[in-house]
Amino acid sequence: MRHLGLALLLALLPHLAMADTPAEPRYSRIAAIDWGLAETLLGIGVTPIAVGGLENYRRWVGEPVMPDSVQDLGLRTEPNLELLTQLKPDLILITPQFEAARPWLEKIAPVKSLAIYRPDSNPLLTAAEVTRELGRLTGHEAEAERLISELDQHIAAVRAQLSGRTLPPFYLVSFIDDRHVRVFGDSSLFHSVLVRVGLRNAWTGEDNYWGFNQAGIEQLTETPDAALIYFAPMPLNAERTLARSMLWQNMPFVRAQRVYAFPPAWQFGGLMSAEHFLRLLQEALPHD
Repeated sequence: MRHLGLALLLALLPHLAMADTPAEPRYSRIAAIDWGLAETLLGIGVTPIAVGGLENYRRWVGEPVMPDSVQDLGLRTEPNLELLTQLKPDLILITPQFEAARPWLEKIAPVKSLAIYRPDSNPLLTAAEVTRELGRLTGHEAEAERLISELDQHIAAVRAQLSGRTLPPFYLVSFIDDRHVRVFGDSSLFHSVLVRVGLRNAWTGEDNYWGFNQAGIEQLTETPDAALIYFAPMPLNAERTLARSMLWQNMPFVRAQRVYAFPPAWQFGGLMSAEHFLRLLQEALPHD
């Protein structure tokens, strides 16, 4: 009997230990300062209660559309702390560039910093890691895995669609003014998407931590057979000025009509931005 009692106790020990371990919190009232984290929440079925810079989100990110119920926290670098306090979030999400606000934010709710862009990393892979972490924090693990899987399947489908086609390398840019662009290199999210579908990035120069470099438009002649993808929004009057610019009109991709104007797509986002860019690319290329 003594041995039977000992055996029963040993069998119960793992369950007793689990009972003593507090369950990790599942967060539902989440405020997101960063747009990439905010869009990822939407992608796994969680609507944030508040997001920083909503007006500019709609201008620069576009999709996914942020629901009307989401409150605007104002500037991402200086979020409205009074409003945030009133909203009573149970978690505030930031990225490392917003760490300066942590001491004030932590007085309101727990703060979690998640980075998609990291030194010497592939942002498409780190975006998947962040998606899984957000799934774990919110109890939406299955939805996170579904989002990752669906993007992988879409990439495979586009790669198969483009297989056997001869396509030019692509410059990926957003205009700073009519003479200068941010050109995205091999550390960028959209470069990762291009490579995964079997396409090439025309920019072979350096880029920075965020995957871009500032360049004069004349530098976009270094790959003469390239096409150009540029993202809205355009700076004020830039389109009108470019239409009159002899320099622009003589760019090889302009003369060859290899210019693609894309609506806003967030170059610094997560898997939802990657999916948005992939859809735009798929829609544009059959008309090449």
